[in-house]
Amino acid sequence: MKHILIIEDNKDVRENTAELLELSGYKVSKSAHGADGVKQARTEKPDLIICDIMMPEMDGYAVLEDLSNNPETAAIPFIFLTAKTERTDIRKGMALGADDYITKPFDETDIIDAIEARLKRNELLKTEFQRSADGIESFIAQAKTLEDLNKISKNRTMHQFKKKEHIYHAGNFPRGIYFIQQGKVKAFKSNEDGKDIIVGLYNTGDFFGYLSLMEDRSYQESAMTMEESQIYFIPNEDFHELIAKNRNVANRFIKMLSNNILEMEDRMLKLAYNSVRKRVAEGLLTLEKKYNKEKKVPFTMAVNREDLANLVGTSTETVIRTLSDFKDEKLIDIKARLITILNIEKLQKMRN
Repeated sequence: MKHILIIEDNKDVRENTAELLELSGYKVSKSAHGADGVKQARTEKPDLIICDIMMPEMDGYAVLEDLSNNPETAAIPFIFLTAKTERTDIRKGMALGADDYITKPFDETDIIDAIEARLKRNELLKTEFQRSADGIESFIAQAKTLEDLNKISKNRTMHQFKKKEHIYHAGNFPRGIYFIQQGKVKAFKSNEDGKDIIVGLYNTGDFFGYLSLMEDRSYQESAMTMEESQIYFIPNEDFHELIAKNRNVANRFIKMLSNNILEMEDRMLKLAYNSVRKRVAEGLLTLEKKYNKEKKVPFTMAVNREDLANLVGTSTETVIRTLSDFKDEKLIDIKARLITILNIEKLQKMRN
């Protein structure tokens, strides 16, 4: 039985919603305050949270932000339930990472359909996939069922390498990431005397070569097989689709990459996020250069969020969230579709 937490200060709405969900076969917990709801979410780890926006002391936005910053609750599907219907409020909620938005009054089918869709979508996170080429393909097949990940290609390939055969060389730019279906690989650097220094050893079931891709730089080391090996290759286009278009898929894929090593997970999540920030900064600077012919400072331009997302290769929701961060950092100002570049120097430093 799936467990749903309702955070709602209006007693009638809270009780009526809880009764509806219980009749639909869900286990339900209730909280009348935002702060208490956060504590319950951390303790109970529900399968989904429904939260009102306008609440005293701690509103729904603050609840979502708090839970999103906690690794134990960040992946819980979150649906806003509110009477506020202005587009700015919807955008703010989605920018913070909400999964859906239901307005009061709502039909029974509206809320049940939304819950079922989000729970089904979240099952991807809980599925255990074998660390093999077939397991990766199964993961990607499930990821492709999400509407924002339907561009993943079929260009993933298996390669047979001989013993002591180079896979890539230091100085090359990454074209994708590698997975060892069978065999052993060493990563090494060569010193001035031509002596090789091993900096990494990889075995069957390991991914390698992904940090350079995430850091958007050339390989700092070379990679060579230590025995005959079968190496599965995922091109960079698919890799970026998996880590940039959907937060939940990114978390799950990074766990696969890092083999559940917490320090590596944290580093890679930061790299994924920083990569998006860098690309959004690059996109804004590209648009500024194209349209600011008179070199006005500050410069204001109309930017369609979906067009910007396509330009930088990420989802519209991720662009909105990143732009919100930039606004908080006083890099830009936002009014509806208009974006004003306030600090072009910092955006350039971020890009570089």
